[in-house]
Amino acid sequence: MAALQTAATLGFTRVGLQSAHADEPAAVESAPAIVVGSGYGAAVAALRLGQAGIRTLVIEMGRLWNTAGTDGKVFCNTASPDSRSMWFKTRTEAPLATFLWLDVVNKDISRYPGVLDRVHFADMSVFVGRGVGGGSLVNGSMAVTPLPSYFAEQFPTVDASEMYATYFPRARAMLGVNTVDPAWFESTEWYRFTRVSRKHAANTGLKTTFVPSVYDFGYMQREAAGTATRSALGQEVIYGNNYGKKSLDKTYLAAALGTGNVTIHTMEKVRAISRASDGSYVLTADRIDDSGTVVETKQYGCTYLFLGGGSLGTSELLVRARDTGTLPALDASVGAGWGTNGNVMLGRANHLWDTVGANQSTMPVMGIDDWANTANPVFAEIAPLPTGLEHWVSLYLAITKNPQRAAFTYDSASGGVNLGWSAAQSAVSVAMAKNLFDRINAANSTIYRYDLFGTGNKIFADDFTYHPLGGCVLGKATDDYGRVKGYSKLYVTDGALVPGNIGVNPFVTITALAERTMARVLVEDTAP
Repeated sequence: MAALQTAATLGFTRVGLQSAHADEPAAVESAPAIVVGSGYGAAVAALRLGQAGIRTLVIEMGRLWNTAGTDGKVFCNTASPDSRSMWFKTRTEAPLATFLWLDVVNKDISRYPGVLDRVHFADMSVFVGRGVGGGSLVNGSMAVTPLPSYFAEQFPTVDASEMYATYFPRARAMLGVNTVDPAWFESTEWYRFTRVSRKHAANTGLKTTFVPSVYDFGYMQREAAGTATRSALGQEVIYGNNYGKKSLDKTYLAAALGTGNVTIHTMEKVRAISRASDGSYVLTADRIDDSGTVVETKQYGCTYLFLGGGSLGTSELLVRARDTGTLPALDASVGAGWGTNGNVMLGRANHLWDTVGANQSTMPVMGIDDWANTANPVFAEIAPLPTGLEHWVSLYLAITKNPQRAAFTYDSASGGVNLGWSAAQSAVSVAMAKNLFDRINAANSTIYRYDLFGTGNKIFADDFTYHPLGGCVLGKATDDYGRVKGYSKLYVTDGALVPGNIGVNPFVTITALAERTMARVLVEDTAP
């Protein structure tokens, strides 16, 4: 964070507001390269461009999270959310809706450009991070690399051996991936909930596996010892972590700013892309204030354009550009191949003697791995439910191998996009999760929780995803390196490239693919 604060002091990050009329675009500001967004793929692009000596502008629609609130913290925790929690909403929208059917989870808040957004479509909503660092600010830090066999299945035109020898290790090193100390894990009260779920999986004949993380486990052990301020052990996660997490603002983006060639503009949303007669790209962006009001409309020009606004943001920009005619040569597959990574959340009710612990770390460290079950492949994160009270609940986020896909379509009435995902497509994931957890319940004489996802005794939360993937799939809407078909010097570097499912938490895969793209692009596409 120190690097970002220094950068902000030097003016690299512009957050000042000035009066302007939204219908009067400012003069075009240009840079050789522009990166839209600041999540995983965008951060890789920014760093590698900066290291190559290419002056680069990053445009991020969220804010820079480096200013403490009245409580002395940058982020609020899950138990006491305030306006910092969610992106221009008047009430929080956490994945759990109720507890004991009571509306005690979500809270009324004032509208503000908070760090977490829940974007709603007809039958699916998507959690995304808002701010410098994107989803890295609000995720559970699970830095999982997919099985090589499944990666090869999803990306048949990518050299998997090269990915696992070069780009996955490069991504993990830059992200600061580490693993929990097994001895500490076995003894600490903070992971009793995980050990209980592991026991129940073993009783079912299922295997579990530790998963790496970008949360600093050394820091977490100091939290537990009382020698460091609590973050993961202080109910902080979905609305940001004040300490311990190696989010992108502390890794890739700090390094990018350190090159002196990268500038980040915040609170600016790119809404249109076109191409000038000389082949350069022209972007229209709205700058907003803390109320969400557009205070200025700006135009940017660049030679090289890297789209890293996430599966939703990149897909929307390209679908709109194609269907409004500003980039008419975009491939017909742009907007297609979207999936939820098979996400389903559920809870189980444990026996009174199987206490999960009043104290729970918010960082998952283990998953139930039944992916090798070809009839019903599922990887289920053992998730925390940190309330500060014993509740006997085991919570999971299941990742299923759901083959269903949907497409974004342009809505001329609103100027936005619709998503064609249906409840029937979500039901495929539910059936797979139910197959696995029916077995676990049967082996342990336990039942599901019916009180966590709203009224109506809903057992499986299948109407949201943490892992939006696809919309500009590698090798279909782009070439095999993320170059967008139909246009030169236009690239996609984010989760839009992943064809709907990767079997694990996707951010390490997104980062590694972006590293692969940048290694090729900087050699072949940029002028000497």
